[in-house]
Amino acid sequence: MSDTKELVRVEGLKKYFNLSNGVFSKKSVVKAVDDLSFSVQKGETLGIVGESGCGKSTTGRLLLRLLEATEGEIYFEGKNITTMNKKELKKNRRHFQMIFQDPFASLNPRMKVEEIIEEPMKTVGIEKSKRKQRMLKLLNDVGIPESYRDRYPHEFSGGQRQRIGIARALALEPKFIVADEPVAALDVSIQAQIINLLVDLQKEYQFTYLFIAHDLSVVQYISDRVGVMYLGQMMELSESDELYENPLHPYTQALLSAIPIPDLHTKREQIQLEGEIPSPVNPPSGCRFHTRCPIATERCKVEVPEFREIKKGHYAACHEV
Repeated sequence: MSDTKELVRVEGLKKYFNLSNGVFSKKSVVKAVDDLSFSVQKGETLGIVGESGCGKSTTGRLLLRLLEATEGEIYFEGKNITTMNKKELKKNRRHFQMIFQDPFASLNPRMKVEEIIEEPMKTVGIEKSKRKQRMLKLLNDVGIPESYRDRYPHEFSGGQRQRIGIARALALEPKFIVADEPVAALDVSIQAQIINLLVDLQKEYQFTYLFIAHDLSVVQYISDRVGVMYLGQMMELSESDELYENPLHPYTQALLSAIPIPDLHTKREQIQLEGEIPSPVNPPSGCRFHTRCPIATERCKVEVPEFREIKKGHYAACHEV
């Protein structure tokens, strides 16, 4: 894809958290995100998957500058947002928003639904009549009856609260939305409704998603491309269909082998990974996956694999592919 279609670009992104175990203890560093580089194209949905603790959510928050990066640069429409001051960031922040995992914790319990949705518009100075008009349209778009606008968050179900959170994220007509496991806290029966809603809204409003999830089936359904993370690093990145049909990295292959197949007559050999995920405080040398990798060599233990293009549009960080 050409650069004219690029909305977000990440270069050498790192986020380290300092930990202290006590007054006399040596400080430890958690390498939550460690040298990520990728781009997100206009209008696409880029899915990010990986086991818990791999740095998915931290990456999403870094891209919106809800967290400050330790190193690296983030470009939004060609502008480096990591160097923006508060005034510049406030001016640009309306263009990128977030849908949170927990719809109850992310909504102010003391505010009515109409106030929750109008608050972002009020912050940027949109006049009252336009705020009201847009709030009502958004309620309709996400499937919340207009008559419910004066209710409080606790009066809604989990699925309805997430719809309200989605409406709030769309209030300023953003160009880029980070959806951080938006269906993980919902009942399975509601998840499909919310996913389909997200797809429909993207078609109507023409924005771009970074979709973070651990459910590989959901990611396959909604994503144009998929990136696989492990211990703060990107292991593989490709078009969705290509990645699911032809995974190159051993870690991706193991993840995909665990997806249930809804056909009793079709069997898939599941790849069992041995051992626990290493601590991000003390990650393995060389390839971070080598301690659990079934095809690891001595080279993997000492040399960090380059994240490179193996086939057109298909990237992987592995010495053996």
